[in-house]
Amino acid sequence: MRLIVESLAQAFARAVWAAAELSGIGVERIHLVGGGARNALLCQLTAEYAGLPVVAGPVEATALGNVAAQAQGLGWGGDRAALRALVAASTPMRTYVPSQ
Repeated sequence: MRLIVESLAQAFARAVWAAAELSGIGVERIHLVGGGARNALLCQLTAEYAGLPVVAGPVEATALGNVAAQAQGLGWGGDRAALRALVAASTPMRTYVPSQ
C-alpha cells in the first residue's frame, strides 16, 4: 500500500511541475481535492515530493463546484471569487507542509 501511495504522490508532484513549466505560471501550493484529500499520508508525501504546501479538501469538490456554478448562473452569491471564498469557509481543509 505504501508503494502505491508513494507512486501517486510522486506522479502528482511531477504533473504539477510539468504543468507549471509548460504554462510558465509559478506554483505556490497544491490543492488536492476529492477522496484523496482524506488520505493524510498521500497529502504529506505529495508535499514532500513537490516541495510545496498541499491544501487538502474539499472532499466533495465536484458537488460543491456544481452548486457554485449553478448559483453563479442564477446570479446568486456574487462572482467566482466570492463563491470560492464561500466554499473555502464552509469546508474543512487541512494544510500539509514539506518537512525540508
